[in-house]
Amino acid sequence: MLLVVPFLGERVADDSSVHLHRGRGIRGTAVAKLRVLEPFGVSPVAEMVYLAMLEHPANGISALAKQLGVSETVVKESLDELAMISLLKPSAEDPRVLRPVAPEIGLEALLARQQAELLHRQAQLEESRAGLAVVIAEQASRRPAGPKTDAEEFLGIDAIRDQLEQLTHKTQYEVLTFAPGGAQSAQALQASKPLDEQLLGRAVNIRTIYLDSVRNDPPTVSYARWLTVLGGQVRTVPVLPLRLIVVDRSVAVVPLDPNVTRAGITLLRSPGAVAAMHALFEQVWENATPLGVAQPRVRQNLTRQDAALLRLLSQGDTDELVARKLGVSVRTVRRMASELMAELGARSRFQAGVRASERGWLDPGIDLSSGA
Repeated sequence: MLLVVPFLGERVADDSSVHLHRGRGIRGTAVAKLRVLEPFGVSPVAEMVYLAMLEHPANGISALAKQLGVSETVVKESLDELAMISLLKPSAEDPRVLRPVAPEIGLEALLARQQAELLHRQAQLEESRAGLAVVIAEQASRRPAGPKTDAEEFLGIDAIRDQLEQLTHKTQYEVLTFAPGGAQSAQALQASKPLDEQLLGRAVNIRTIYLDSVRNDPPTVSYARWLTVLGGQVRTVPVLPLRLIVVDRSVAVVPLDPNVTRAGITLLRSPGAVAAMHALFEQVWENATPLGVAQPRVRQNLTRQDAALLRLLSQGDTDELVARKLGVSVRTVRRMASELMAELGARSRFQAGVRASERGWLDPGIDLSSGA
C-alpha cells in the first residue's frame, strides 16, 4: 500500500488518542536506544519511522505501525515531524505520496541548517558583547568627573558586594585576606565556594589568615580544608589587626570602621598604601600557623591565644572587645580568664596580671603570631 499524506508542512489529522508502545522496535531494538539522529533534532520515534521507511519505502501507515509496535497516530505525528525537517519529500509520480530522502542528502541538509543557525547565534552573541561594552562605557561616563583618587569609599552592604564582585572578576594572580571575626556560618561559607572555585580555576593564588578560634568550628575547618585541597592556603593567628583584602598587589580593601565592617569599605590604590598593607600581610603570614598543624605554645601551659587574652585584658579591653578581637564569645573569654587565674594561683584578674607579668607572659618581646 502507498503512503498517502498531506503535502509538506501540513499536519496529519487524527482524532484517536496517542499511545506509544514501550516494547521492542525495529528488529527488536528498544526505542530508547535509537538515538543516532538525535543530534540532528530528530526524536527517537521519528527516527524509528524514518529508518523503517528507508528499509521498506512502500509500507503504509498501518504497516509501519505494525512493524514498529506503535499506534498509527504516533506514526502520523512522526511523518509530520520528518516532513517539517525535509527528511521526507513528495514522490515524483504522485505528489500526495511522501518518500524518505536518502540520509546522505537529507542529513547533510540538516547539518548545513544547524551550521547556519550556529553562525547566526554566534553573530547574536557578538552583538550582545558589543552592547555590553557600550553599557559599561556609558556607566563609566556617568560617574563623577575628576581625577581618580587613591582612596575610594563605598557605603552599605550592596556597594561592598558590588565592589568585591568587580575585584574578583578582574583578579589576575593573587588574593590575600585577613579574616577576623571568628567562625563563619555554614551558609556563608557554602555561598563563597563558587567564587573561590572560579578564582582557583584561573590559577589565582589565595592565601587567607583566620583567627585561632576557628580551629574549634567544624564548618570553618571543613571549608578551609576544602580550600586547601583546591590549592588555597590557610593559616591562623590569635589576633588580627583589621579586616583586609589585597588583590594583585595593586588594590587593598579595608573597612571604613574596623568595629562595624558592614558599614562600608575603602579601596586603596596608592602604591605606597598597598605596599604597606601587603608587607603587613606577609609579616603576619610568615609567623602564622598552617591550619592542621597544632598551635604552638608561648610558654608551658600557655597557648598563643592565652597570651593574647592576657595582653588584651592587661591593656584595659573589656570582655566584649576581647571576645571580638579573638573571635570567640564573651562566655569563652570569661572561661579562659578563669582558667588562667587558676593556673597562676590568682584570686583576681589584677593579681593574675601581676603574676603573668612576673613570669614574663606579658613580655612585649613575645610574638603572639609565632609562638616563640
